[in-house]
Formats: sequence, C-alpha cells, structure tokens
Amino acid sequence: VAVVPFHLWAPDAYEGAAAPITAFLASGSKVASFVALTKFLLIGLAPAAGSMAWGAGNAPFRPGWAPFLAVLAALSMIWGNLAAIGQTNLKRLLAYSSIAHAGYILVALVGANSWSAPAVYFYVTIYALTNLGAFGIVTALANKVGGDDLIYFRGVWKRAPGLTVLMLFFMLSLAGIPPLAGFFGKFYLFAAGLHGTGPHLGLLWLVIVGVLFSAVSFYYYLKVLKVFYVQPPGESASSASLISICPCQRWPMVIIALLIFVLGWAPFLLLDPIRDWLR
Repeated sequence: VAVVPFHLWAPDAYEGAAAPITAFLASGSKVASFVALTKFLLIGLAPAAGSMAWGAGNAPFRPGWAPFLAVLAALSMIWGNLAAIGQTNLKRLLAYSSIAHAGYILVALVGANSWSAPAVYFYVTIYALTNLGAFGIVTALANKVGGDDLIYFRGVWKRAPGLTVLMLFFMLSLAGIPPLAGFFGKFYLFAAGLHGTGPHLGLLWLVIVGVLFSAVSFYYYLKVLKVFYVQPPGESASSASLISICPCQRWPMVIIALLIFVLGWAPFLLLDPIRDWLR
C-alpha cells in the first residue's frame, strides 16, 4: 500500500514502469491491498485495535495496531505531500501523491468503527477510478509530446483541449475539491477518524494533520494544471498539430470523469451499495 516507511519502491516503480502498468499499481493493486487490510484489521484483529485518541476517558492511549497505524498515517500524509511538491516528473509526482492518499485511508482504519470499512471502500474505488483516468491521460499525451516530465506538457491544452479538461477533473478530484467525488471520499475518511471514540474528540489530531496536508496537496496538483494550461509551450510544440487519440482510449476516460462528477453530487449511489454489501 506504499505507506511510510514502506514506500521506497513506489516513486522509482511508478516512474520506470510503462504508464499502463503504473495505472494498475496505483489502482487495482491498491484497491485489493486495502480491501484485504480492512477485513484483516477490522474483523480479524478488531479486539487488538487499541487506541490513540484524544478524550477517550482516562486512558487515551491503549496499545494495539491502531496507534502504530496512526503514526504511519501521519508520516505518510506529511512525507507524501511534501515530497510531491518538488517533483518534475508527472508519474513520480503521482507516486508521492499515492503515498499521501494511503495515509488518508489509514485515518479511517485507525478509527476502527462502523464508519471505517464503508469509508475505505468508497474512497479506494474513487481513488482507483481517478488514477486510471489520470494515467490514461499521461499515457495518451506522453507518447505525443515526447516524455512524461512536466516540461513536456507545457501548454498542451492548445494541442489537446479535450484531454486537458479531463485531466482538470482528475487533478481536482485527487485534491479533494468539491463537488467532485474525491472531496466526499476524504470527508468520509476523516469522519470515520473523528468517530473513533464515539462522543469524544476521537482522532482529531490525526484528522487535523490530514486536512492541513491535504491543503498542501493543492499546490502540486495545481502546479500540474499550471503546466498544462498556463505555461507557454516550447518552440517545437507551438507549431505542432492537434493531438488525436483513438476513441477506445478517449471514451473510457470520459466515462470515468462523468462517474467522478456524478458521484460527487450523489455519493449515495456508491456508498449505499457498499453498506448493503457489508451487512
């Protein structure tokens, strides 16, 4: 799941692998890993969860797996977001972003309550769809512009206006901007953390870390959009023709963008089936 300190493989693997393989690493494998981890912790090891919550009576700290994961969640959110800021390769940037998102997901698991599993499954589904879309854009454009470093994507909206609009959707959803589905995914994760100890403050300290560093992530997601939309293209790109891709590549990304938009306005369309399935 690429949480700190077990994340060292992710940036090099994301950057070095072909974009379709990277898309699978960032979506399919993460969904499977977190579904398995959620079942293992919340069902198999529920009595051994422990606590690292504020305001939980006279003993806010109880040993178990929850305090350990709380520390990993905080480290992942902090390091993933800070490291992504300085990246110049788009796939490597998304790799560090995935570390931060793993930290967000751990917030819900640390809460270890009835909100946790639905929040995790909702979020990993949205995150997987968004990453598939984002890496689909990277795959389509990188072959046309010459590489996947950010410098190659300068002013690419002039050559691929439709694809860059889709990338706008995906970046804003990853950043957690309402009313896209990524916002409600993060909201449910942090709500699960806050309900970690019932009527008490719960994991407020961890949720504060998540909110603060989620705000930090706006910088590098907007940096990607700035490269796409604001920075002028190079001389060779200025005179290049419009980028055209096969409909079999375009339409799956359009459908994913529509799903992200619809689930942002009506998250219950996915959340209710997840809750029914968990019952």
